[in-house]
Amino acid sequence: MSALFNFQSLLLVILLVICTATYAHQVAPAIMNRNQHGFMGVFWKAARIGERLSPYVSICCAIMAVSLFLQ
Repeated sequence: MSALFNFQSLLLVILLVICTATYAHQVAPAIMNRNQHGFMGVFWKAARIGERLSPYVSICCAIMAVSLFLQ
């Protein structure tokens, strides 16, 4: 089953994209800031979400980990 059809898997993919983009922006901010438009702009926006909402993103990651562990 694809992650697009399973809501929990879709949330997991979104959280992983946000966390990965935030980490990549911390390592190489010049690369991320150059690509603010187009397809690569999605990763720039995900990095912004991860930076500004980091407590909420980390809580969501912990909840997702617990829910996957209990399955």
